[in-house]
Amino acid sequence: MIRLERTSVMNFENAMRGARNPMNSWDRMDSSYDEEGNFVLGPKDLELAVRLCRAGSDHRKFIRQIFVSVDITAPLYWWKEYDTYKVATVANSTSTMHRIHRKAFDMEDFSCDRMTPETRAFMETVVGRLEEIRLKYLETKSREDWYDLIQLLPSSYNQMRTCSLNYETLMNIYYARRSHKLEEWHVFCDWVRNLPYGRELILAKEEE
Repeated sequence: MIRLERTSVMNFENAMRGARNPMNSWDRMDSSYDEEGNFVLGPKDLELAVRLCRAGSDHRKFIRQIFVSVDITAPLYWWKEYDTYKVATVANSTSTMHRIHRKAFDMEDFSCDRMTPETRAFMETVVGRLEEIRLKYLETKSREDWYDLIQLLPSSYNQMRTCSLNYETLMNIYYARRSHKLEEWHVFCDWVRNLPYGRELILAKEEE
C-alpha cells in the first residue's frame, strides 16, 4: 500500500527561464499562467524543454530546478528502498521512536493488501500483541516494554513522510524502479507520469 497526497510542483517559470540562459533566448519564451494559476508551457518552450531532456543530463540541468513536495504514506519495507536516494531529496517523517505508543494499533496501520488470508490472520495476532504491549507501556513506561514495541514492529507498518524532490531525481528514480516487483513502486511511477509535464520531461526517453 502507498498513498501520495498533497502534491505541489513549483518553480517551473524560473527553471524554464534558466533553460534559455545559455543562448540568451528569453525573448522566445511563450509560456504563461492559466486562470487557476498553473504554469502552462508554450509550444516553443515545450519544444526546447523536451529537446534538452532528451539530450542528456548535462543539457537538462533546468529540471533540477523544478521542485516537488508530496506527502507519502508507505510501509517501512518500501521506505527502506526509497532511502537509497540521498541526492536532492529531503524528508520529514512521523516518528516511530517518540509517537508509536500514542494511538491504538489496528490493521489499517499496516500494509496487508497483498497478504494471503492465512498470513493476514496471523498478522491480526501480531497487531493484537502490539496493542497489548502498548497498553502495558502506557502504564509502566518501562524501557523493556518500549523495546518490545520497536523490535516487534513489522516492516509492513505504514509511515508518512513529507518529501521534497526535483524532476531530475524523479527521472532517476523512475527509470530505476519502473519494473520493480513491489507494487508500491508501480503506483509511485504512475504518480511521476502524471505530474505536470511528467510524460514530456521526466519520461522524455520513453516518449521518443
